[in-house]
Amino acid sequence: MGKTSKALAKKFGQLKIFVGKIALIAFQVSLFFIILYRVVPVPITPLPLVRLFEQAFGDDPVRLKKDWESIESLGRNICLASVTSEDPKFFQHYGFDFEQIIESLKKSFDKGKRPRGASTITQQTAKNLFFTPRRSWLRKGLEVYVTVCLELFWTKKRILEVYLNIIEMGNGVYGAEAASLYYFNKSSGKLTANEAAAIAACYPNPRRWKANKPSRYIKKKQNLIARYMYRIGSLPWENKKKPK
Repeated sequence: MGKTSKALAKKFGQLKIFVGKIALIAFQVSLFFIILYRVVPVPITPLPLVRLFEQAFGDDPVRLKKDWESIESLGRNICLASVTSEDPKFFQHYGFDFEQIIESLKKSFDKGKRPRGASTITQQTAKNLFFTPRRSWLRKGLEVYVTVCLELFWTKKRILEVYLNIIEMGNGVYGAEAASLYYFNKSSGKLTANEAAAIAACYPNPRRWKANKPSRYIKKKQNLIARYMYRIGSLPWENKKKPK
């Protein structure tokens, strides 16, 4: 082997070691924050920062409305409406709804279109917690890793709590409490079933649709969510009896 080949092999080996160290550090840091956020409110996520930058250099007013609240304070209506709208099997699966994924792929192949979103609430929480909206296969792979970690280290209650506190719910509006105050001028815990369903109906595109001024499409979706949200039954943590 010539000197040039040896030098290249050495540099390649050094690069592998460097990349391995970076990957290990990234893994440790991400795991630290995942465990930390199991008990600590999430102060900020990448999406609001991206939106603030877009607002600062665009036509939209600069706005950042977010209020962290416990899941008990948020109220059961927004919990039930969100699960009904986004992930009806949330309390049964372990982070991935494979039936929904397969169904989405089949429909996309039949119609020759890009697969529609089949993300669970856990997957959406993983995405919103650490990543920007920019799509890539690398991000998707990292989302899978974070999703698995959330299911391992967090409870379903905590996943839903964080989801409802960090999700984008309007232009510069993040979390159920901020959305409730912004659209209905009341705390999330006081939302009626129809109001909670209206907010949940806008999740796919909250900057386009308005919960307090629903289009015909959103109104129809709102009515469906309100009709079916109580079929989920009680929330799992509501069934836990207090010790005597």
